[in-house]
Amino acid sequence: MDATEWIKAFIRGLMCLLGILGNNWLCLRSLPGPKSSLRTNEVLFINLAVSNLITNYLVDLPATMADFVGHWFLGAYCVVHQFCSELSETSSVFSTLFISVFWYQKLVGSLKRGGAPIQLDSLRLIACLLAGSWIVAVVFSVPQFFFVKVVSGNESHDDCIEVFPSQTARQIYEPLYLTFTNVLPIAGIVFASIQIVITLLRNQTRIQGLTSDHHKGTANSGTHVRAAKSVVAVATVFVVCWVTHLLLMISSNIHTSSLMLELASYIGSSYICIIPYIFLYGVKKL
Repeated sequence: MDATEWIKAFIRGLMCLLGILGNNWLCLRSLPGPKSSLRTNEVLFINLAVSNLITNYLVDLPATMADFVGHWFLGAYCVVHQFCSELSETSSVFSTLFISVFWYQKLVGSLKRGGAPIQLDSLRLIACLLAGSWIVAVVFSVPQFFFVKVVSGNESHDDCIEVFPSQTARQIYEPLYLTFTNVLPIAGIVFASIQIVITLLRNQTRIQGLTSDHHKGTANSGTHVRAAKSVVAVATVFVVCWVTHLLLMISSNIHTSSLMLELASYIGSSYICIIPYIFLYGVKKL
């Protein structure tokens, strides 16, 4: 391996380590205490952390090992690797969407309705939404069992790559995948984040008053505002990373490029290793 390959392997390994630590920490911090019941925000954070940990353990860790070796050496695990990659990325994106919508509703409920219950406070509704997101993730991940192969590359080294049976199959699958698992969730996250910012700006004076009043109704508005700002920060990182990821994927579809796909992979991994720390900082007192 040359110096460039070692640097790439080190960066991926560092992101993998940060992701494992951050997402495990987020998952543990989100577990309810012995005297408290499970709440919506805890379910959403646990689901996000689990989705990301699938990427950390089953995608990034094997990829890091392959980077240090210099070629794919895990044989048929290639198929599982690609399946888990699509599954966890899709679930993580939808988890971020639900968290953004939940905290927008929570902020509005705190500021405008005195902490009145919101639709997403229902664990049954959240369970249905999360189940639906996992079903969508599985549906778009199953084709990887048919599209992924281990092929011999340079110097007889194996590579784990996506090989479509025909150009028609590629033209059908990839636009559908990018639309339903990237474009639509990104649009929802952007919309919810803009609404959070607008709500914060419109209620700035009232927020300052409620923040100092910790006994206003049933809600701690200062905590909700802090969490909402954390969600906006995560959404900003998400949009920057995932829009870049999306553009690289589209570019690689138009002009097949292993470099574009590799950059998209690194950007996706960077998002997964950053967001748990933002959430941990923003909602640590919830």
